[in-house]
Amino acid sequence: MALLIDSHCHLTFDGLCERIDTVLERAASAGVGECVTIATDLADAQRALAMSQDHACVHVVAGIHPHESSKVQTGWDEALSQITKRDDVYAVGEMGLDYHYDFSDREDQARVFRRQLEIATDVGKPIVIHCREAHADALAILSEFPRLAGVVFHCFTGTKAEAAEILERGYWISLTGVVTFKKSAELREVARMVPAERLMVETDSPYLSPEPVRNARPNEPAHVVHTAECIARERGVPLPELTELTAGNTRRFFSLPEQA
Repeated sequence: MALLIDSHCHLTFDGLCERIDTVLERAASAGVGECVTIATDLADAQRALAMSQDHACVHVVAGIHPHESSKVQTGWDEALSQITKRDDVYAVGEMGLDYHYDFSDREDQARVFRRQLEIATDVGKPIVIHCREAHADALAILSEFPRLAGVVFHCFTGTKAEAAEILERGYWISLTGVVTFKKSAELREVARMVPAERLMVETDSPYLSPEPVRNARPNEPAHVVHTAECIARERGVPLPELTELTAGNTRRFFSLPEQA
């Protein structure tokens, strides 16, 4: 039987990293065999790589989160380029735009976003997009880079119309526990409309615990099963079929190694 893959989590963050063995054991017990941990800056990338060395089920993606865009120092791009050239780094990101919090200046966000897209194009690896209240600007910038190896909008929480624009470009969508929330009826419609070959599931741990464990703090990869169950119901397929589908998609998108 196929095991789920949590396609986007932050295992280096507080609440998870200090008990990583237990977190991964709980994931395995829940039927989650692998995790893609996303580094949000250069220091976080080093922590993620060290973790992956100790845990074969943990795969690394590295980038500069839009929240960190105003903090980057001279030479950050060359350092990130070297990191993402590594065989054990499977994509560049998460990167993008966040106009909800505006923790970084929007010009800085756009500048760092574009530079990461250049890096991803150069290294030939896919990208993971963070986009919050910046849909039009994110798509406009992505239009400047037609040779990207693959694009996934992680933690998609937008409208059906926005999803349609993303999908029309051939991009992928990954859904979190938000799809399980009572208020998320439109997002469940999105879960039904994403083409089978471009759908992934994630936790975004330690954030966004799904129903029925919404009060769980922190969220952790074991809980992605609840998101998968919800999406399986919406798409009218058995959970094992949805598991096999999304795990295969995640492995293909990131070119993850086959597990022994």
